[in-house]
Amino acid sequence: MTVTIISVLTAATFILNIFLAAALVFLERRDASSTWAWLLVLFFVPIAGFFIYLLLGRKLRQKKLFKWEEGRKRIGIESLIAHQMNEIHDGTFPFQDVSTKDYSNLIYLHLRNNGALLTQNNHVKIFNDGREKFDALIRDIEQAKDHIHIQYYIFRLDQLGNRIMEALLAKAKEGVKVRLLYDDMGSRSLSKRHFKEFSAAGGEVETFFPSIMPIINPRLNYRNHRKIVVIDGKVGYIGGFNVGEEYLGLNRRFGYWRDTHLRMEGNALYPLQTRFILDWNQASARHDIEYDEAYFPPQPEDGSTSMQIVSSGPDEEWEQIKDGYLKLIHLAREYIYIQTPYFIPDASFYDALRIAALSGIDVRIMIPNKPDHPFVYWATYSYAGQMLRAGARVFIYDNGFLHTKMIVIDDEASTVGTANIDVRSFKLNFEVNAFIYDDKVSMELADMFRQDTELSSELTYEMYMARTRMIKTKESIARLLAPIL
Repeated sequence: MTVTIISVLTAATFILNIFLAAALVFLERRDASSTWAWLLVLFFVPIAGFFIYLLLGRKLRQKKLFKWEEGRKRIGIESLIAHQMNEIHDGTFPFQDVSTKDYSNLIYLHLRNNGALLTQNNHVKIFNDGREKFDALIRDIEQAKDHIHIQYYIFRLDQLGNRIMEALLAKAKEGVKVRLLYDDMGSRSLSKRHFKEFSAAGGEVETFFPSIMPIINPRLNYRNHRKIVVIDGKVGYIGGFNVGEEYLGLNRRFGYWRDTHLRMEGNALYPLQTRFILDWNQASARHDIEYDEAYFPPQPEDGSTSMQIVSSGPDEEWEQIKDGYLKLIHLAREYIYIQTPYFIPDASFYDALRIAALSGIDVRIMIPNKPDHPFVYWATYSYAGQMLRAGARVFIYDNGFLHTKMIVIDDEASTVGTANIDVRSFKLNFEVNAFIYDDKVSMELADMFRQDTELSSELTYEMYMARTRMIKTKESIARLLAPIL
């Protein structure tokens, strides 16, 4: 009898796997690499693999998640986009900095592909230390007069999180409109009950893609990985830091936390504010934000940095931020510096970077020296080692954990934001990056990269080839799973 039950279960599992495999190949129309990766999971772990697929593998339904038609109409976004595209196409766009014109094709790409307006009157301050960044953020919160919009993938109510909440609570009690948006998976230790006093004071809290089940959220993919703060429509923050003590370097496992974040003033606040409102209204069932001129106040015209706020996500047809990364690589003439915690490029990104290195361009990649996700780390190590063969230089950051998502080329153009170099950021998560066309800011980012090399060890091709059999095995397994990590 027992043998019969086992046989039936085995047959049922086999049939289920066949149907699921058929759905992967014929219905979901994924790219070949991720399809093969999921087929391997289903083949080697047929029962557990099915549940892993339910958690990680299902595609997001293609529907318009983010709507704010009234606000977009009032701001006139569509007409501004069309106007900029026409002027760039005709060669009549009044670039504030002549060198920015060299990147007009990239700017046009983001306008056409993402509706990312070019703004040219911005001030940008770069933070690469968590204490400095959060001290500045709290000072700006304390100066708020009208509204505070704050959004993080991870928001912990630890020492740092409580300090920020105290500042937000104080402003809410003063009558400032305070809205906090966090991702349900990234901030899974949080729930609305943690914000009773804040809500009673008039603050509003929303959760992105909340769990439909107690404790467990079955939607592990399609998370909102964005980090956005807008204060009074005049000051904004974007970058890699989340809210938690580890981002201050207080976690013994990671040590010092090396990240990059931007504080911005200028017209770039308009698209950043719009991005927050779109995300908020998607998450909110009862407290949608309606257009108000206070959210888009006049900006001073004394800034000199040109930039675009570019967002991407699984609800879109194209991979906007990845496309911008690729265009930056293609435009590089002298050097390409990349800092990323995860270097798991798809074929298009890997080939673009490989061709750049083989063409004599100085390609330098910096990755962490310790894993926060083991499979991801060994896949990163494998791809970085492979780039050495093409002539790229690889640096292993030894001064703690490297979490920066940054690319800079030729002392002229750069990007900082939330998107890692992996399939998860390119396809599965909702991300946002600033693409910057400014030699001063780009040179500052490049100088930071060079300073970080002094705190790093360089991985040579000979060192990589001398790795142990155990490391080679870990890399091989991680590479097979890379398309779904």
